Amino acid sequence: MIRVYFLAAILGATVFAAVSGEEVFKQRCAGCHEANNPRIPRVEVLHRMPAASILRTLNWGVMGNVAYTMTIAEREAVASYLGTHDAPTAAPPAAFCADRAVHFANDSKKPQPEWNGWSPSAGNTRYQSAQEAGLTIDGVQRLKLKWAFAYDGDTTAFAQPTILDGNLFTGSASGVIHALDAKTGCIRWTYDARGPVRSSILAVRRGNSYSLLFGDQIGWFYSLDAITGKELWKKKVDEHDAARLTGSPVEYDGTVFVPVASWEENRAISADYPCCTFRGGVAALRVRDGALEWRTYTVDVPKQIGKLWGPSGAPVWSAPTIDAARGLLYVTTGDNYSPPATTTSDAVMALDLKTGKIAWSRQFSMGDIFSGGCSAQGIECGPDFDFGSSAILVHSGNRDLLLAGQKSGVVYALDPARKGEVLWQIRIGKGSTNGGVQWGMAADGQNVYAAVSDLARAPVKSNDPANLRTSNLDPNVGGGLFAIRIADGIKMWNAEPEHTCPENRAGCSPAQPAAVTATPGIVFSGSVDGHMRGYSSEDGTILWDFDTAREYSTVNGVKGRGGSIDGPGAVVVGGMVYVNSGYSRQNGTPGNVLLAFGTD
Repeated sequence: MIRVYFLAAILGATVFAAVSGEEVFKQRCAGCHEANNPRIPRVEVLHRMPAASILRTLNWGVMGNVAYTMTIAEREAVASYLGTHDAPTAAPPAAFCADRAVHFANDSKKPQPEWNGWSPSAGNTRYQSAQEAGLTIDGVQRLKLKWAFAYDGDTTAFAQPTILDGNLFTGSASGVIHALDAKTGCIRWTYDARGPVRSSILAVRRGNSYSLLFGDQIGWFYSLDAITGKELWKKKVDEHDAARLTGSPVEYDGTVFVPVASWEENRAISADYPCCTFRGGVAALRVRDGALEWRTYTVDVPKQIGKLWGPSGAPVWSAPTIDAARGLLYVTTGDNYSPPATTTSDAVMALDLKTGKIAWSRQFSMGDIFSGGCSAQGIECGPDFDFGSSAILVHSGNRDLLLAGQKSGVVYALDPARKGEVLWQIRIGKGSTNGGVQWGMAADGQNVYAAVSDLARAPVKSNDPANLRTSNLDPNVGGGLFAIRIADGIKMWNAEPEHTCPENRAGCSPAQPAAVTATPGIVFSGSVDGHMRGYSSEDGTILWDFDTAREYSTVNGVKGRGGSIDGPGAVVVGGMVYVNSGYSRQNGTPGNVLLAFGTD
């Protein structure tokens, strides 16, 4: 019997306790993979596949919806039991640049336009200036596809790229970090992280190069040299087995701030799972070497109460927001996973930049306890009104405001000088588990632009074990884009959702959960139907509309297809617009492409 911990030979992981891959396969996988269904690969086929490829499929591929209740050790053990120790297929030589060197402007040379991390500004406005964007209203109407790059073997494209001096850095669901030429999409170097990478990459100057900082979906945080792709250091930010780093890091004065979320609310589907022990929070690491400077948790240490543990949850899904003038770091939090409810869930919190001490916290949905297994765990479910998007710090008139959009469908303006006192609020959506404001708003100084998800589903009845869909998306529900005046919360306009889903196409919805991006005169918003649209910031008129859900001939020779747009938003820099397409979770349409649009 083969017993492993992690894929030590492939991933260099540390062994903690024996897990039998064979036993995991028999319990969780054999029912389908030993059946005679031509749509499901039999175990003999799996035995010929690289174990790393099987693990990628379990972590964030077509099997992700089945495997997310498994521990990391179980996923890695079953992959090692089934697969070979061969390396996954490498990119073909033709996919690499003729000149593989990464170059950066020195101090005496003006650097090219850039988009670094989740937002071009520390205030997380997701607003790109005219000079950096290089895109006019006339220009957006002339945008055409310049190149497509496919992430080999992936079914989701969810890592927003960073652009520096003509270099593009991005992660992937397979955990491969790519350094590409931003104009052509050819590869300069790659690096294999230990887990899927959804986090945007943050570049921090380091001599003549940069440190590239990012987290993965199994709790590891990395620093790479931008010129070579060489690993500088990596740290396990949180030892909880379900920890994941979804939100992008931010940096201030030599310290990088890492938001920490988790998979635990999914694992609680099992009645046998000891729900719940994860604690959301932020870790502050020294950029130079990864040393921990401080760590702040959003809930207290959980204690066992009957068969449950609590408090738990209040994860931080999004990029923190820096307020250097006040010496504060703002984070938004998710719900609790188990009783007792805390006052720090579904909240906007302010932490001291130097110590991590909580300066103040403002909660918006009290008693919101939610997990994927509420009924299995005997928990009364709340509405699941997480904050999945970052707070936005803006200056309006003679004061600063913090803008926060919630899955409840409400957008708030808070006064950071008065411990988050609510200045105004406006409802723009119905709100739901996948509703309201999902992943991010944008602000241009006058208005804040918020897209509505309000994704809706209908159950699917199927006797086919190869059909992993438990529900289909409603093609007629969800979506919409709002412009709200920052000064007073007055709605300036709203663009109704577009209903473009083809008949009988699964995974299609008008919902707009993806983060919004703004440039002068233009607002970009993506949809689960696969469309990326550019709207007029003046009145919401659609200026540009591209349906990404189709097949592509890619610059790296890998089969590429677009799908739903969810998670990250458009990146606009130097006259180019970069868009990820493909999102297999939440019943969306799978895809694996990064698309680059330009006007010349």
